[in-house]
Amino acid sequence: YAALDVAGKAPDAVCEEIVAGCGGAAAMRGKVLVICGLSGTGKGTTCAKLRERFAPNVTAWSNGNVFRSVTLCAATWCELHNGGTFDKEKALTKENIASFVSMLEFGKFGGKFDIRIRGLGLDALVSEIQNGELKGPKVSVNIPTVAEVTQGEVVLFAADAIRKMGEDGITVLLEGREQTVNYVRSPHRYTLMLSDESLIGKRRAAQRLMADAVTVLDGLPEGDRTDDRVMSVLKEVLEGMVKEIQ
Repeated sequence: YAALDVAGKAPDAVCEEIVAGCGGAAAMRGKVLVICGLSGTGKGTTCAKLRERFAPNVTAWSNGNVFRSVTLCAATWCELHNGGTFDKEKALTKENIASFVSMLEFGKFGGKFDIRIRGLGLDALVSEIQNGELKGPKVSVNIPTVAEVTQGEVVLFAADAIRKMGEDGITVLLEGREQTVNYVRSPHRYTLMLSDESLIGKRRAAQRLMADAVTVLDGLPEGDRTDDRVMSVLKEVLEGMVKEIQ
């Protein structure tokens, strides 16, 4: 991994360093970029900037939807064979896991790369159900259990999908912690870091302060969101955060 110190750098500057390391903008097509780093170092922002710059021939890959798809298959199996009750011992046998993964197909559907789930009465594209059924309770409740025993299968599925997209000329961005992305074969690996590690804590605190303040302000009538009220809310939220560590 090439270490990039992002302290004091704008996201665009970080992106420029990554692009230069890949041989320049003209050489980005079909590249697989692995971007790691601790929370607060700007991985998400960097990936967003890269997607913005190289759209439409760029995609961000996450294993989350693969785990959710396998979980949907497992939960559906339980509905068909176990009265709807999710039973890890019965549903997640070696044979069943292999069967569930075989129900997933990665390829182009309607001209776009997608995952098709087909089996157990299911026939759907992940892009069409990722914000609905894949985030429903029967998936959300059981995904931690399924993820524990399907890491290897999901890694192999993801590696093959990423290879196919790269061969098709798509620039693939893979974001995560090193131990979760080491399976991807790519020479373009970057770890975002801050030479002043205290900045990570400060950024996290600032992100939480902003998020909590926005939640409070969203609950106020628009006419009450004055500059003075914003400062008052920020102070109240900050005081609450300080009390948590005292």
